[in-house]
Amino acid sequence: MNAVQHLGLVLLLFFSSCTQEEPQLRASVQSDDFTPAVAQGYLIENTYYTLSYSSTHRQAEFASYFLSPASIQGGQERTDDFRVDPKVKSNPVKSTDYQGSGYDRGHLCPAADMALNLTAMSETFFMSNMSPMTPSFNRGIWSKLEDWVRDAALQEGGLFVVTGPVLSKSCGAIKQSITVPCSYYKIVFKGGSNPKMMGFLLSNAGASGSVQQFVVTIDALEQQTGIDFFPQLEDALEQSLESKVSLSGWRF
Repeated sequence: MNAVQHLGLVLLLFFSSCTQEEPQLRASVQSDDFTPAVAQGYLIENTYYTLSYSSTHRQAEFASYFLSPASIQGGQERTDDFRVDPKVKSNPVKSTDYQGSGYDRGHLCPAADMALNLTAMSETFFMSNMSPMTPSFNRGIWSKLEDWVRDAALQEGGLFVVTGPVLSKSCGAIKQSITVPCSYYKIVFKGGSNPKMMGFLLSNAGASGSVQQFVVTIDALEQQTGIDFFPQLEDALEQSLESKVSLSGWRF
C-alpha cells in the first residue's frame, strides 16, 4: 500500500467513526444546551437526558433532553429494568419502594421517547427518573400528553423537552419519604429562527378531553416550581416566550 492509499484508508476510517458516533454526540450536546437551572438537588447526567435530583423528595425536580425523530423512531423495545440509580448520592429509591402504595412508577423522561438504542431506553428505568403518579393520571391524560409531544417533535424535526413534578406542595408520601406531587408540568421548546414554547400543568389525577386545556405560561410554572427553565436564552426572547400562551404553530 503506497502513502496515498494509506492516507485514504485513514481518512475513511476517521469519517466512518465520526458518522457512527454522531447521533449520540448530537443527542448529548443538544440535551445539554437548554438544561434548566437547578432549584434544589443536583444534576445527574445520563447519555441522552439530564435530571436534577432532590434528595429531600427522593425524585427529580426535572428531566430535560432533546427529543429527536430518530430517538422516537429508533425501534428499541422497552427494557422494564427498573433499578437503583448508581449516581444518586444518598438514600436512593429502590424498584420495590412503590409496591403496595397505589401509585405508578411514573416516568419523567418517557421510555417511548428514548427508543434510539438500548442505552437510551435502559437509562429511563433508573428510579431517579420515577415519580409517584396515580394510575388514572399516568395511564390516561399524562400518556396522552406524552403522545402529543412525540407527534409535535416529529412534525418540528425535534424539540427540547422539560418535565417534572411540582414539589412545592405535597399530596402525601410513600414510606414517609417519597413525596407524592399534586401536579406535574411539561414544557416543549422549538429553537431556531422562529422559536416557540408551550407549557402544560396537570393535576395528578385522571382527566379527559384535549391536552390543550392544560396549557399555561412558563412564567406560571416558574413561580410554582422555583425553577428558571431557560436561563440560556437572551432576556428579551425569554420574557417574550415565557410570559404568554400562544397556540400559533402548534397542532392539537
